[in-house]
Amino acid sequence: MSTRRKFIASTAAGLAGLAVPSYGLAATSSPVTAVGQPLVISTWDTGLAANLGAWKVLRPGGRALDAVEAGVMVTEASQNCCVGLGGNPDRDGIVTLDACIMDEKFNCGSVAALERIKHPISVARRVMERTPHVMLVGEGAQQFAVAQGFPLEPQQLSADAAKAYKEWLKTSQYKPVINVENTGSKKPVGPVGGANNHDTIAMLAQDAQGNLSGSCTTSGMGFKMRGRLGDSPLIGSGLFVDNAVGAAAATGQGEDVIRIAGAHTVVELMRQGLAPKAACKAAIERIAKIKGAQARDIQVCFIAISAKGEHGAYALQKGFSYAVCDAKNQQQLVQSDFLLA
Repeated sequence: MSTRRKFIASTAAGLAGLAVPSYGLAATSSPVTAVGQPLVISTWDTGLAANLGAWKVLRPGGRALDAVEAGVMVTEASQNCCVGLGGNPDRDGIVTLDACIMDEKFNCGSVAALERIKHPISVARRVMERTPHVMLVGEGAQQFAVAQGFPLEPQQLSADAAKAYKEWLKTSQYKPVINVENTGSKKPVGPVGGANNHDTIAMLAQDAQGNLSGSCTTSGMGFKMRGRLGDSPLIGSGLFVDNAVGAAAATGQGEDVIRIAGAHTVVELMRQGLAPKAACKAAIERIAKIKGAQARDIQVCFIAISAKGEHGAYALQKGFSYAVCDAKNQQQLVQSDFLLA
């Protein structure tokens, strides 16, 4: 989308304002940020802007939990990308949002199928902090949000989403297209059967105290069946944090992340001694084995941070990148290694 390209361009222009001088597409690696120095990583190129929002919290010594909320709120608020109320609707023309958040003490909160609320990640945090529950869904989640002071936004589609939905209605066929979050992908971006299907941003952060937190927010698969949920709001699938070991998050075909409790699996593999990238790869290999020949029809990607300050990622298919901002004031987009050539 042209507006999405403008969003990425404006992100790059904003780097100087946060004293993050270097920017570029880096080869995948297994770098280490010393514990005691803040670090934030997030999925896709939209993570560049989100990381800047998180860095405003991390740079002066703020808490990782506050950073991962503030960071993805940047993406939720933008009408120029496919997360939040600007995202594509379900097949009935209604935008529904999912989000979850988790801190260093196993506290977690989640909302799913939430309508007309601009910042589902903040509602998820309120669920974590102000209720005895982990997840609220649908009408109940909206009622809770309103009771907490979140305003109801108009029930209308963004210009890009309305155009995509109108095009989709010509065939009303659902067919996922991989890597649609990434504007650098050679895959089509737009209404090709069911493009813009994995509209997610996931973020992980480590603060100056060495504590980890994570967040995930999404408008879900474009033109999904009404009521469909993917992995993004599910603690253990789309996101998991164990402060003694590490944190992991997912993006891509949520149904297949759920099959292996993906984020939790990555953290458990790190517990067994694997570095973040190797743990992500092992989880991807598990999904590929389950899917067999159908693996070429989907995309699944994991990002991870270890308690030691390492970070890494791995994808099923080519085309995934993740954004990194660390204590050296370096903002970069890292190209992930992938399994299927």
